[in-house]
Amino acid sequence: MNKIIALWVGVLLACVSLGVRADTPEPEALIRNTVDEVLAIVKRDKDIQSGNTKKVNELVDAKVLPHFNFTHMTRLAVGKNWRNATPEQKKVLEIEFRNLLVRTYTTAFTTYQNQEVEVKSLKMTNDATEVTIKTFILNKGKPPLPVNYDMEKTANGWKVYDLSIEGVSLVTNYRGTFAEQIQKSGIDGLIKMLVEKNQAQTGTMSSKATSK
Repeated sequence: MNKIIALWVGVLLACVSLGVRADTPEPEALIRNTVDEVLAIVKRDKDIQSGNTKKVNELVDAKVLPHFNFTHMTRLAVGKNWRNATPEQKKVLEIEFRNLLVRTYTTAFTTYQNQEVEVKSLKMTNDATEVTIKTFILNKGKPPLPVNYDMEKTANGWKVYDLSIEGVSLVTNYRGTFAEQIQKSGIDGLIKMLVEKNQAQTGTMSSKATSK
């Protein structure tokens, strides 16, 4: 899973933008604009380039996460067990799942190695409510790596609710682990596992920052 998130961060940091045409569909424009903005910030911020976790978190929070529908992502990752969770459990699950992804994104920023990414043009109907934005990570000497973003139209604009690397869904990857944990110790057991993972990752990153 870390590989998937790391590659996704590579997409954000390395996208080759051909410019946003006037007729570019809104979800495609959103991906291109976000990539361009993040890349511009990273290029001029030496602290982010050196792995400053505080600044990386601020960048992810401000420029990346607003384009994700974490409620939908969490519901899909928890799967059929979502309907058995209480409103409070659902709220905590969404918070902890979001935190888990944020921490992993932050760690993955250190894996960026100047890859380039091609964003494929999107054709969509005016009444479309779900689309898939297709991109390819380009590494010299290696086959292009497909990365797809599943997006949906919401009251707050287009949002990403899943992404896949080489056909492997981020949400599906987590769903198996979550289902196993719920079977062993229920929804509260899954929440406990996520909380512990987030605390462990926070501690690890703090240690790394202190050692620099």
